Parts: sequence; C-alpha cells; structure tokens
Amino acid sequence: MIAFAGNSLLCRLALQRTGIDPASFTGIRLLSGALTLGLIVRLRRGPDVAGGNWPSALALFAYAAGFSYAYLSLTAATGALLLFGAVQATMIGVGLWNGERLRPLQTVGLLGAFAGLGWLLLPGLSAPPLAGSTMMLGAGVAWGVYSLRGRCAGDATAVTTGNFLRALPMAAVLGLAMFGTIGFDRAGILYAVASGAIASGLGYAVWYTALRGLKATSAASVQLSVPVIAALGGILFLGEAISLRLAVAAVAILGGIALVIVDKSPAR
Repeated sequence: MIAFAGNSLLCRLALQRTGIDPASFTGIRLLSGALTLGLIVRLRRGPDVAGGNWPSALALFAYAAGFSYAYLSLTAATGALLLFGAVQATMIGVGLWNGERLRPLQTVGLLGAFAGLGWLLLPGLSAPPLAGSTMMLGAGVAWGVYSLRGRCAGDATAVTTGNFLRALPMAAVLGLAMFGTIGFDRAGILYAVASGAIASGLGYAVWYTALRGLKATSAASVQLSVPVIAALGGILFLGEAISLRLAVAAVAILGGIALVIVDKSPAR
C-alpha cells in the first residue's frame, strides 16, 4: 500500500517541482514498469513473458494517462481519494449490474460514500479543480475495469507485464500528439522511473504475492489505507494541507466503502 500511495506522491512531486510533462511521465512510468515486471517474470520462470491483451492494456493506459494529467492540479491526498473511490465504485457497480444484492448496512455505506464524494466535489473555494477531478475519476474507472478484467487472468504478474508492454505504443502516440508540450529533466525522469519500476512494477509484484494469503475482504479493506498514506506523505514531503472538506469527505467515502466490502456476503 505504501508503494501504491507512492505513485501519487512521485507523480505530484514530478509535475509540481520538475520540468517533466504528464505525457512523458506516463510513457517513462509504463516503460520502466514493463522492464521491471519483465525481469521479475524472467527470473522467476524463464524467458517467456507473454500475457495480457489489448483491451486490458487500453484500460491500463487510460488509468496511467488520466492519473498523470489529473495530478497537474490535484493534491496527492485528493487524487488518491478520488482514484480509490472511483475504483471501488466501479467494481461494486459491476457486481450490482451482474445481479449482486447489498445488505441494508452495505446500502447505507454505499450511499454514504457517494454523499462524501458529492461533498468533496461540491462547488466552493475548497473544492478540487473540476478538470483534474474528472480525469482522476476517469482513471479510477479505468483501473477498476482493468482489475475486473484481470481477476481470472492466471499469472497476474506475467499478464500485467504483457499489458504494460502493449500500453507502450499508446503512450508513444500520446507523446506524439502532445509533442508541443513535451518537456523533462533529470529529476523528472528519475521520479517517473521510480514510479514505474518501484511503486508500480515491484509494488504490483509484491501485492499479487500477498493476495495469495489474503481473503478478498481483507485485500479490499487494506486498500483503505492508500489515501491515508498518500495524505500523510503529502503533508510530510510536499507541504500539502488537509482541508476540513477533504477530511470529512475521506471519512464518508472510506467509511462507506468499508461497510460495503467488510460485510461482503450480499444476498442474491
């Protein structure tokens, strides 16, 4: 979870304090992540790193690009909260669409989470920028779709490696389309490499290994810590402040989602 929160901190730090642009950050992150994951798979089982598919790669790229552009204007804490909320809402929504039913307490939690999201985005002086918020919510939906597609994909690390590789041409197209705004420096490149190789590549590999020993509810619950870790990191390393609106919204969103996923035995 520290690695996942680290992605928010590294991206925000790079875009706020270096000369790198979002398209370059996205491309370098995906490339370094693909190389790291490919090396892990090769060391573990040999030269075959085939896996993944193009629809999942598109969802991965949409997440990575939306994530980068959103952090042009969002704080680390706000971005992580919006991302996490959108991911969980997408996965819960798909479950409901497929016929799952929520218990009364879960329904209260879901309504509370949406109320918290609405409160966070309500117009006002302390509301996060609409454009950045929309892009991060879109990134969260894309990551939720990616997660749902990968639930039964077999070797998750190998599949993720293939998807990272397939996402690279998409990142190249984005770079060409945004050529006039391209910019980077040594520090920005280092942050992007750290995001891709450590926070993404190694982070995903460790997470998939840990999942083997976790129940589904435990795995979902522990992800509640990501926005909190990102918020603490934003305070310590970026000098960001936590507004009352963000604090109230975080309690409503994370608490509401916790009610949904902890009591994960919906009636049908």
